[in-house]
Amino acid sequence: MVTPSAYFDTSVLVKRYIREEGSTQARLLVRTRQVISSAIAPLETISAIRRNQASGSIDDRAFSAIVERFQKDRRRWQLVELLPEILELAEECVLDFNIRALDAIHLASAKATQARFRHRLTFITADSDQRDAASQLHLEVAWVQ
Repeated sequence: MVTPSAYFDTSVLVKRYIREEGSTQARLLVRTRQVISSAIAPLETISAIRRNQASGSIDDRAFSAIVERFQKDRRRWQLVELLPEILELAEECVLDFNIRALDAIHLASAKATQARFRHRLTFITADSDQRDAASQLHLEVAWVQ
């Protein structure tokens, strides 16, 4: 059986590694879907993990274990290259919606990737501003709370 694909925003990927509200749902989604995300997702994810270590939310031992799991997982992710047309669409998203630049890159990456699928590609996020913008872009949205 083929694993269905979905586009994952970093806000959900981080919940795979750092225990917080929505982590159970995020872990289930990551296990049951082929992860597609922007090429910026690994950098954003490891940055969030490192910030959790620096703040004391996770200790050094947990940090090492999480990084090892992250590196193993990311080899299976399909990452969307930052092509000029994606960056142009991201600029449009920033102009049209009240979102951050990296969120706009995710939206543009998902929109560009959607064009390659016959079925609707679900956009999975835990960010409310991004969820609202994705809906306005006519992406099918799964909200992780």
